[in-house]
Amino acid sequence: MVTVIGVRFKTAGKVYYFDPGNYNLNVGDNVIVETARGTEFGEVSMANSEVDDSEIVAPLKPIIRIATRQDVIKHEENEKKKARAMELCQEKIDNRGLEMKLIDVEYTFDNSKVIFYFTADGRVDFRELVKDLAAVFRMRIELRQIGVRDEAKMLGGIGSCGRALCCHSWLADFEPVSIKMAKVQNLSLNPTKISGICGRLMCCLKYENDIYNEMRRGLPDTGERVKTPDGLAKVVDTSVLEGKVKVRLYVEDEKAGSEGEDKLSTDIYTYNKEEIRRIEKRGKKRQEDLFQGVNAEELKELEKLIQD
Repeated sequence: MVTVIGVRFKTAGKVYYFDPGNYNLNVGDNVIVETARGTEFGEVSMANSEVDDSEIVAPLKPIIRIATRQDVIKHEENEKKKARAMELCQEKIDNRGLEMKLIDVEYTFDNSKVIFYFTADGRVDFRELVKDLAAVFRMRIELRQIGVRDEAKMLGGIGSCGRALCCHSWLADFEPVSIKMAKVQNLSLNPTKISGICGRLMCCLKYENDIYNEMRRGLPDTGERVKTPDGLAKVVDTSVLEGKVKVRLYVEDEKAGSEGEDKLSTDIYTYNKEEIRRIEKRGKKRQEDLFQGVNAEELKELEKLIQD
């Protein structure tokens, strides 16, 4: 076991481990640490704790010091300089006619480097832009292209739930999200209802996915034949949360519905999951099965949502 502290450099940013040395730190304390980018100002998000050796990347860098009043003032000054840096960079981008969207700027604590974050549809040749910026700022310049999810995380906003975006307020890392998660939760595959303001699948589809998969276990698929207390039937719908299955029973010809309905009753019967027995357990669904009932226009929008 190794004693570490967790430090964040941004709100809802990733937590990095450092060696606390002889310091006994509390959550919320400001510290100065050495990182791959240089000296940084961070906030303690996890007090002195012991973690397994497998969770760290050795050797751990020690914290340099607890932030002083002068350090806090310097950090605040760096934050104030961001607006002017954004204006200057945008001016240079416009002059060069580059197709890129400037998102944010960040100074390292020791002012050894300034990092500009941007989005673009493809690769951008910004070599001349870097020269222009270096002439203005007279320090190391880094331009970093980010994705639309990272853009939303940096800028923030209000989600369809009416609350601040998870990625901006507390979600440290993005996790893979798939269309299948929406399907398992019986959500509409309408792109406008399952996409966030970033234009990708909402991160919250992942939150309840594990419990839905657990509750979904044993439930038949729509269209599957099952055995019920009243005889053979065909599944027409399932309710994961209630653990219920809606079916139409196979009946004799004279009791069947209209022609072509495979001798199925017109009435819908509901049974608990425990009351039915699956006759044929199906394998994994094919990718195209996920999009049954989705029109061509919506399918095109869904394909955009799952792009990286």
